[in-house]
Amino acid sequence: MDPLFTVAPPSAEIAGDARRFPIRRIFCVGKNYADHAREMGGDPTREPPFFFSKPADAVVAGTAEIAMPSRTANLHHEIELVVALGQGGANIAPEDALGVVFGYAVGNDLTRRDLQAEAKAGGRPWDMAKGFDHSAVLSPIRPAAEIGHPSNARIWLAVNGGMRQDGDIADMIWPVADIIAALSTYVELKPGDLIYTGTPAGVGRIKAGDVVEGGVEGVGTIANRFV
Repeated sequence: MDPLFTVAPPSAEIAGDARRFPIRRIFCVGKNYADHAREMGGDPTREPPFFFSKPADAVVAGTAEIAMPSRTANLHHEIELVVALGQGGANIAPEDALGVVFGYAVGNDLTRRDLQAEAKAGGRPWDMAKGFDHSAVLSPIRPAAEIGHPSNARIWLAVNGGMRQDGDIADMIWPVADIIAALSTYVELKPGDLIYTGTPAGVGRIKAGDVVEGGVEGVGTIANRFV
């Protein structure tokens, strides 16, 4: 049957490749760094990871000018290592998990913090706090075949040149292989899925006119102006 209309599928840039990475789904890990769990009032012990989602078309390039979102007075940055899957599966064993990874990127999980706080207080979903337009900043994806699987690398973010977040991905409570394995027990993962792996401490407010820069050593950088 012919569709009523055609919708262009979301995709992301692959570093050094004219082809693009088709995006199927976006999953995010909550409170995956102990210091961030503490700053958000959580328990940093190694409890099972929890996940939330963003729509695939929330992705915006790590060099784009981004309009300030509506319905918030407290937009926050969250710098993250992002995993791009080239294969999938269900109930993937941790020792097999890195085999489904296509590559890695740098992300900024933009958050309407005030709406998130309201949702938490009311026991409601986070969708409008996390899944709004242009809420998933993404650098070009670097293939694992070129850079390997980073496990020790500086992760940082600065606003207008002032450092806000500065950590190491080695401090993740749940490393990449464990994240993939756990997530695959909830849903069958597929090629094109992205996983934002959590953020270190130092999340904070972004205002119109701010320039937000960040990166993961050996993976890439982002630099966005908010207008």
